Amino acid sequence: MNNVWTDVMSIDDTFEGEVTRLDTQNKILAIYNVNGSVYCTDNVCTHGNALLSDGFLEGHEIECPFHQGRFDVRDGRVTCEPADKALKTYPIKVSDGRVFVDLSV
Repeated sequence: MNNVWTDVMSIDDTFEGEVTRLDTQNKILAIYNVNGSVYCTDNVCTHGNALLSDGFLEGHEIECPFHQGRFDVRDGRVTCEPADKALKTYPIKVSDGRVFVDLSV
């Protein structure tokens, strides 16, 4: 299957160690910049109706601001309860200073 890349933002709009909220194509996403790599997940916690972009990013883990469940932003897996369902992740690439996400997955 071929990736369908959507240009979503400039790499300059991401900041090391921070989360950026992105609303595009009827999706609420979170873009993470960790050690120079960029990742994308759904922005709503799978445990409660909280925006992960309002949470705390430490390394590759995002902590939900409501109940402190944590997820690995690289693959969406749960790293701390009470969350018990993985977070959806999206393929991402950076090219010519732009961030592209495959929203077709």
